[in-house]
Amino acid sequence: MYLKKLALAGAVSLLGSTAFAACSYENEVPLKSLTAGFEAWKAVTDAMAECGNFQAELDQEFRTKQPAAFEANPSLYQIGGVSNGTITPLLNAGTIRPLDDLVEKYGQNLSPNQLIRVDGKIMAVAMMVNTQHLMYRSDILADLGIETPTTWDEVFAAAEKIEEAGVVDHAIGATMKSGWNLAQEFVNMYPGFGGAFFNADNTTAVNSEAGMKALDTMKRTLDFTDPEVLVSDSTYVQQQFQQGKIAMANLWASRAGAMNDESESTVVGKVSMAAAPMAMDGGAPATTLWWDGIVIAANITDEEADAAFRLAMEGLDTEMVQGANEAAIWLVNGYAPGPLAEGAIATATANPAPPAYPSTTQMGLLHTALGNELPAFLTGERGAEATLVAVTEAYTTAAKEAGVLE
Repeated sequence: MYLKKLALAGAVSLLGSTAFAACSYENEVPLKSLTAGFEAWKAVTDAMAECGNFQAELDQEFRTKQPAAFEANPSLYQIGGVSNGTITPLLNAGTIRPLDDLVEKYGQNLSPNQLIRVDGKIMAVAMMVNTQHLMYRSDILADLGIETPTTWDEVFAAAEKIEEAGVVDHAIGATMKSGWNLAQEFVNMYPGFGGAFFNADNTTAVNSEAGMKALDTMKRTLDFTDPEVLVSDSTYVQQQFQQGKIAMANLWASRAGAMNDESESTVVGKVSMAAAPMAMDGGAPATTLWWDGIVIAANITDEEADAAFRLAMEGLDTEMVQGANEAAIWLVNGYAPGPLAEGAIATATANPAPPAYPSTTQMGLLHTALGNELPAFLTGERGAEATLVAVTEAYTTAAKEAGVLE
């Protein structure tokens, strides 16, 4: 979540090193991985590369590329980086393998909370927890006499003062890129207003008072953001912070370390972390909790799977964490929480706590429907109620096609 380099926006291939000084063995099986591009994954894959014969592809579009890449036979990658929001397509397609035997063989240093089980089988190994939390320019808030916001109403009040002062280009940055990112903004805000995503019969429940409030709050944000917010993803907002263009954002904890990268950031030491703002007084922080971790492809040989898992364990060891402690809220032995983890820890331990993002087929379908239908609301082409109707209709059609609804 927090280390030194800019999270990678595009696909970057990192060739395995020929030096093995920091690796406990020399890997002799050619292996490849496909993961997200933030700094924690760079730390993990760099540690894997020290064993040799390994190529890591770090790509912010990994979630759209993994399903087809893992469905190929043989799989185009042996190792995948996933979260509880991106593992579902791989599970549904049967393109990742159970890890129980490999955990027994190589997972002696794993803790129980790292073992992600589906129907009783270990299907992934979590390496870190992640959440969106409030990141803010502590110097600006102090200069203007603004207390750290704890609710979205307080965020907007602070934003008005910041805009009036004219100290940054835009008071707020937001990850509202059309598609997955924009849908995630709704997914964060909606349960903050007490909303449930689904009814008992798997129909969606977003066409509700909580849904209307979530949309209203999202639209209020636009008064304080870059006009190009519908192309703004996590990397875009991260760079806005680094370049001193924004003062606040509800941004992934995995991006915090980039604020203090002296080679890229003009705001080193000026960005602080706090719990994600509440949507309503007394509610949970308006965000969701995530884990990130590794999976092993099904369409590879047992020899490759064995080598891949062993290599992954080398990447998730104490030595890696000690060299990249600020890159994540690690679940790996040896992690020592630092100041940049304060916001994420405060979010995760809030009472009431935010929900974990539900890794289900239904949620995947709803997330897609939200990503497709919400842009029309934010551009003013469609009202809030009509947008929620459109989301419901899109989800219902997809759910029937997937066999989730009759």
